[in-house]
Amino acid sequence: MINTGSMTETGSMTETGSMTETGSMTETGSKFADNLARVQERIAKAAGRAGRKAGDITLVAVSKRQTPQAVRQALECGLLDLGENYVQEAQDKQVLLPRQELASVRWHLIGHLQSNKAKAAVAVFDLIQSVDSVSLAQAIGRQAQAAGKVQEVLVQVHLGDEATKSGIAPAQAVDMAGEIAAVPNIALRGLMGIAPGGQEPQPYFQQLRSLFEALPPAHRQTLSMGMTGDFEAAIREGATMLRIGTALFGPRTN
Repeated sequence: MINTGSMTETGSMTETGSMTETGSMTETGSKFADNLARVQERIAKAAGRAGRKAGDITLVAVSKRQTPQAVRQALECGLLDLGENYVQEAQDKQVLLPRQELASVRWHLIGHLQSNKAKAAVAVFDLIQSVDSVSLAQAIGRQAQAAGKVQEVLVQVHLGDEATKSGIAPAQAVDMAGEIAAVPNIALRGLMGIAPGGQEPQPYFQQLRSLFEALPPAHRQTLSMGMTGDFEAAIREGATMLRIGTALFGPRTN
């Protein structure tokens, strides 16, 4: 069984806006459940081909620009790991979700983070996957210390040569990961990377896996790689965490 957690929720969503018809909600929930079943089947088959267990792979539902209703559907289907690109969007969704649901959700920041947003990010996210400099880690560490928290993070590695992507250069990743791990109130859990679009992802995932394996054992807990278009290749190369949005929620409308 893929690591998705468990949760059921029967409360009303009418206060959150557009989706008020019971029939529409049921139809949307059924569609999401069908999408999730297909994704889980693909994960299980890819894991089997790689000689791995699907239960060792965590599925993060990327809810960027999805409605609170869509997020609720994910929670109702047992997906308790949610990925967001923006601090403010995660804050807005958390306000609209019942407190009992928030207690079970694990929030992941997967988008670029500026140092001036570190305080808010520490307050909102359980795992910050996009740490790409020592200075950012230090800003996060200071805010975590002030909040009485040890903040879990991943180091984002820049795979390929896309100028629009963030991350630490592969040649510097292991050394900088060591510096980041030494920052007070930071708990380094592993690495995250995004394969460049339009190219065969396998070599990039192999590269990230090699860097991951060069980390000390205490920092080799999470290898986050693989999205809707390439997660099966990521599983072959040892991904322990997938970030999937479109295959679950469908194309974003905005």
